[in-house]
Amino acid sequence: MPDADVVVVGGGIAGLVVARELVLTGREVVLLESRDRLGGQVAMHSVAGIDLDAGAEAFATRGDDIPALLDILRLTGEVVTPAADPAWLYRADGTAVPLPATSLLGIPAVPLARDVVAAIGRRAAWRAQLDALLPSLVGAKAETVGELVRRRMGAGVVDGLVAPVVRGVHSSEPDELALDRAAPGLRSALLKEGTLAQAVHAQRAKAPAGSLVASLRGGLFRLVDALEAELERFGVEVRTGTPVVEADAGGVTTAAGERVDGEVVLAAPFAVDAPRTRVRVATIAVDAPELGAPRGTGVLVARGAPDVAARALTHLTAKWGWLAEATPLQLIRLSYDEGVEVTPERAHRDAERLLGAPLPAPVDAAIVDWERVGRRADPEHAIDGMHRVGEAESGTGLAAVIRFARSTGREIPSEGSADEG
Repeated sequence: MPDADVVVVGGGIAGLVVARELVLTGREVVLLESRDRLGGQVAMHSVAGIDLDAGAEAFATRGDDIPALLDILRLTGEVVTPAADPAWLYRADGTAVPLPATSLLGIPAVPLARDVVAAIGRRAAWRAQLDALLPSLVGAKAETVGELVRRRMGAGVVDGLVAPVVRGVHSSEPDELALDRAAPGLRSALLKEGTLAQAVHAQRAKAPAGSLVASLRGGLFRLVDALEAELERFGVEVRTGTPVVEADAGGVTTAAGERVDGEVVLAAPFAVDAPRTRVRVATIAVDAPELGAPRGTGVLVARGAPDVAARALTHLTAKWGWLAEATPLQLIRLSYDEGVEVTPERAHRDAERLLGAPLPAPVDAAIVDWERVGRRADPEHAIDGMHRVGEAESGTGLAAVIRFARSTGREIPSEGSADEG
């Protein structure tokens, strides 16, 4: 295998993006991916003959990083937003209520709003309202989302609202989720506005009009195809099915014993000391045209909810209009924590309970396992002369991963430049 200026280890979104940035600065790039496909946690599988996202299925619309990349890739016209129906909360007592309409990571902008009281009860809502009486400095130095909300609004909001959202969206716990990574600007908004509720309101007001998330018509996995085409266009050598077993500042060694010399960018969790969790995702297809959208676009599950193993449900055909147009079937996706035994039958029972409606047996199902890598505690991103990108460096979320990969690719010293054409 020939040497290169830069060797990128890992062909997930971070690796594809950083490779593109590097080749545009004039570097000769080789990308090595251990699996037989690219994209990492942005992947495709087929359920009932429909191509669906097997991993990430949406991205946060906050910030310019993903819109800018989609514009470059000529995918802006393919962006779609979910249905406006609210998601629901399946509470610890087994009842279901709509999630509060105005919130951020489950943090309510109006603690005494009717939907907040319905979700967490009057006592917890009144405790949350005490946020208005606290000095702005209370909680301002919190490191995690859980610490901030607990100090400002109390445990009732953390356990009843924030935890289900954080577990469902970030596969994490509130006390493990770094505040500045999950909610950039919320800390400064708290100091400026004086209360956490007003800070949430201000952050929501700054967000783009419409939905807080979006995807691509046909599936988010189309992003991988577009990035792969870009790398081919610019002459990046991409090798799938090529595991790397050793890496140092001067190059890497593959499982086949080949040495590839060059500056190294690790875009996979190679020898990374970071927390890891496994997530299992089950997707079922049921023939139930009368179902409608009984719980909006999906359901987030409070810890301790009875007789339900899933931590979140996404009603895909209720959420995405293009998907509802593509099939008469109902497509339902459920997420599970590590250690839960998941079968199509288990997913079917959980879907019935969370949607509050009987469902026929699935006509097809698929179960996929993912490993999520948490952010490393060590903030140094260049270790032993090797650069690192990916979730362990940037934190969770596609926007954070793309932002960090693009900036890293631009910051590595270049040898000339290339026209993006």
